[in-house]
Amino acid sequence: MRQSMPILTLSLVADGEVKKHRFVDHDGEQVDTAGAKALGVSRTDADDGGDLAVDVLGTTVVEAGGSFDKGAALKSDADGKAVDSVSDEDFVLAEALEESGGDGEFVEVLLVRYQKPEFTE
Repeated sequence: MRQSMPILTLSLVADGEVKKHRFVDHDGEQVDTAGAKALGVSRTDADDGGDLAVDVLGTTVVEAGGSFDKGAALKSDADGKAVDSVSDEDFVLAEALEESGGDGEFVEVLLVRYQKPEFTE
């Protein structure tokens, strides 16, 4: 499918090199810590100090860092790619609208942001 239907795209100034279709933080940096919080997904490549368009609401296309199923809760890996979220401490950044067969695939996601609740028995 790989379409993109953003409701809100923000313009930022890139802080460091940012690759297209990667998770980006509030400062315009490509996310470099697995499970970290992010603002959204980059629509464009950007050099340090360059203009950067970031989808923050709606659907977008993100580069996968591994395989996952349709409907999976996704976090960022250390390269800003989408991977399956398995830890209770992860920030979930998106839900997969299609499955990924592995690293480097581009998939459509629904942007969401929440931290997984800690489960107690």
